[in-house]
Amino acid sequence: MGTREDLLAAAKQCLAERGYARTTVRDIVAASGTNLAAINYHFGTRDKLLNQAMMESSADAVQQILESLPAHDAEDPAARLRDFCQQLITSFTENRALWSANVESLAQALHSPELRSEFGIAQERARSGLSDFFGPTEPDPQLGAVLQTMIGGLLAQHLVDPDHAPTAADITAGLRTLATLLAD
Repeated sequence: MGTREDLLAAAKQCLAERGYARTTVRDIVAASGTNLAAINYHFGTRDKLLNQAMMESSADAVQQILESLPAHDAEDPAARLRDFCQQLITSFTENRALWSANVESLAQALHSPELRSEFGIAQERARSGLSDFFGPTEPDPQLGAVLQTMIGGLLAQHLVDPDHAPTAADITAGLRTLATLLAD
């Protein structure tokens, strides 16, 4: 790996161990074995480095979830969604530090137009990917938007109060009820 990759790997490690707000440039430098000037050279600022690391870590975590799902018959989208939600919940539990840092980085975006722009692009890609993954035959941007919104809410509930957060079965059953209500 090169210096840039070492910095990204160290930033990902620090995010998982310390969270977004508590990760310092010194932490990253120590974990990467590089120097402070390398952060500025390759990323410009600590925040740009952390944002890149967060985007990559989150995308990797979701990709692992999607790849871990069992193959389902196209006739049973509810089972596919239930399995996806269960894997998400498992990831929220097993990778709590990563997902907590993800939420922390959202708070940082409130104060950074550049970060908001980056998040907007990432959210668009996520909606598109979810739509492709769950869509019947053609991508449906509205489906991706609903799924992404659901994931954000599920994440917040599982981070704040996992004992009282909805289960994968709750989400699937609730969406089925909602679909019935909307069909009438």
